[in-house]
Amino acid sequence: MTTSKLVLPLVLFVLTIAVGFWVSKTGKPYNTGIFTLHKMLALAHVVISAITITGLLKTTHSQTFLIVLIILAVLSVLTLFGSGAIMSIQKTVSSAWLLIHRVAPIIFAGTVITVIWLITKTQQ
Repeated sequence: MTTSKLVLPLVLFVLTIAVGFWVSKTGKPYNTGIFTLHKMLALAHVVISAITITGLLKTTHSQTFLIVLIILAVLSVLTLFGSGAIMSIQKTVSSAWLLIHRVAPIIFAGTVITVIWLITKTQQ
């Protein structure tokens, strides 16, 4: 596997996080342009990551632990999209939703990094 396959998902992830901080700094009501950019980057990241990981999975034997990690990654993405939507429609953002929206990307990154590491390890 070449690391070039992982560059675009990584760049999109970092950009999504950076623009997310920018959105939070602008405060409520969210700037429509910045907020839309954040959502589009997040969606692009999820799609590109799914394509990349699916391609990597085709080159390895399926392992139960890998499947569990992928399910955890998908759940964290759904949590991110859901918490982001709830925070965008509320007048004030509750600290619980903000915490969920801040923890979910850490879980996502950890699971994806572990999945990629396990896949590359089995290919050697």
